[in-house]
Amino acid sequence: MWKNSKPRAYVRKAADYEEYVFNGKERCLYLAEGTLLIGTVAYFFYRSVWAFLLLMPSIFFFLQHKKKELAEKRRKELCMQFKDALLSVSANQKAGASAENSFRGAYHDMAMLYGEESSICRELYAIDKGLKSNIVLERLLYDFGCRSHVQDIIQFAEVFLTAKRNGGNMTEILAETAGTIEQKSAVDNEIDVLLGARKLEQKIMNVVPFFIIFYISLTSRGFFDVLYHNPAGVLIMTACLAVYLAAYKISGKIVAIEV
Repeated sequence: MWKNSKPRAYVRKAADYEEYVFNGKERCLYLAEGTLLIGTVAYFFYRSVWAFLLLMPSIFFFLQHKKKELAEKRRKELCMQFKDALLSVSANQKAGASAENSFRGAYHDMAMLYGEESSICRELYAIDKGLKSNIVLERLLYDFGCRSHVQDIIQFAEVFLTAKRNGGNMTEILAETAGTIEQKSAVDNEIDVLLGARKLEQKIMNVVPFFIIFYISLTSRGFFDVLYHNPAGVLIMTACLAVYLAAYKISGKIVAIEV
């Protein structure tokens, strides 16, 4: 919608923050974690090596879930870094620098604050390179907003473009945007504190069924034998697994509150 009313984004090879690519260490870690999880499910629900092999393809969904979680975490970090970058840009503008030079100057502040390998430093470096290639700042920010998939950055790119076209007070816009992001971050933190105990309870409840099965199997050997290695038992345990996964999904949505 709003994309159609703005100039075409400056296309370059840069990160899309809705997608996440594992590095070598992460790939090995989450493959091992997914395999262990599938092995646990296969043991407690089916007690079968064949079940483990049949469930192994589901590791793809586990890895996709992990990528989604890590991408969301990276976007939140980018939003906070962007807020600090705007404060730096606003300070530079108050000192008399142009908008373009203010964004250039913010790179050094962010490098000291977050390191040169941080997401915001990479984006500010890309903006600097784009400006040297005679790409207008509003197009670079629009491209950044498109790739970030962060609503605050997208809205800032829209406001910045409008202000550039109509001659708005850029210093005031930058300060207000940074303040808005900071307020939302404070609300997010308050919600996290209030829901901290509930999230811990949710994690505990997710593993309670496995501990119950393990405890009963340990203290009453053979109690669950009727549920394994026969068609009726497989159907019953599959239904139980489906209910467990549904409960896991619902509990995750309950404690996931966004501002």
